Amino acid sequence: MATKRPLILITNDDGITAPGIRALINAMLPIGEVVVVAPDAPQSGMGHAITVNDTLYCDQITVDADLTIQEFSCSGTPADCIKIAVNEVLDRRPDLVVSGINHGSNASINVIYSGTMSAAVEAGTMGIPAIGFSLLDFGYNADFSHVIEPIQKLTRQCLEQGLPKGVVLNVNFPKIDKTPLKGIKVCRQANAHWVEKFDKRTSPMGRSYYWLSGEFVNLDKGEDTDQWALDHGYISVVPVQYDLTAHHAISLINQWPL
Repeated sequence: MATKRPLILITNDDGITAPGIRALINAMLPIGEVVVVAPDAPQSGMGHAITVNDTLYCDQITVDADLTIQEFSCSGTPADCIKIAVNEVLDRRPDLVVSGINHGSNASINVIYSGTMSAAVEAGTMGIPAIGFSLLDFGYNADFSHVIEPIQKLTRQCLEQGLPKGVVLNVNFPKIDKTPLKGIKVCRQANAHWVEKFDKRTSPMGRSYYWLSGEFVNLDKGEDTDQWALDHGYISVVPVQYDLTAHHAISLINQWPL
């Protein structure tokens, strides 16, 4: 009796036609049966937002006529894509969800804003193993060639070994110019943050409006963090959990006179 190939659900937050997701699709084709459900437009920075006050559309489309895969364009967020894929699109539960390849970093504090990682986390809440992949290059024409082999290696390991319950992987790749990748490091999330600024302007109608900008500041000197790994030419792999409970604080709060 023939064994079914693993079913791999692919999504992202840069939109279904972004070069990053197209590279990820081609990386997954040798590994399993691929179905794509991804946003119809960029959804970067949406975090774990879901659509509750509007209608959702999910239409089957053809992006690349040379690929014999099912692709669906969704009007919602990355988290919406996972929900609608599992509940409405797929005829069986996916064996793995992969999200990306994101154009830009999702290391450190960026993980909480990331639509790419929120899609992976949404899968994790359903008990589905998931990986978010990101490349530290915001350019539309970013070179993804050096990340394909490690993506396939990590994907195969995840399918074969599984992941602990409630855990998904946040994988970031440094941008490579002339220096080759040094390897893979399993890390913790760096304790860093954004120092935010707003560029205030005035519209022709006299109304104020703002552009958000900022500077990324990493005060974490540890050599076991994702940011250190990326700064030194390594691929960073951070196990992420959706349980946000600060377990170490429970005993402290229990001492309050409540």
